[in-house]
Amino acid sequence: MKTKEYREMDTEARKKELTDLLREQFNLRMQKATGQMSNTANFAKVRRNIARLRTIMNEKSG
Repeated sequence: MKTKEYREMDTEARKKELTDLLREQFNLRMQKATGQMSNTANFAKVRRNIARLRTIMNEKSG
């Protein structure tokens, strides 16, 4: 998701998106550990989206 889209979300939607991304990151980590991960680039994309979202949440709260 783009930064602009995250900025347009309300607080509750951002929290839900963060929860979903963290859950997806956990699932990808488990796939990696069990050797089932086919596309390793997804892990980096999810990690960057989490960082992007947390940055915007900190900007809005501060």
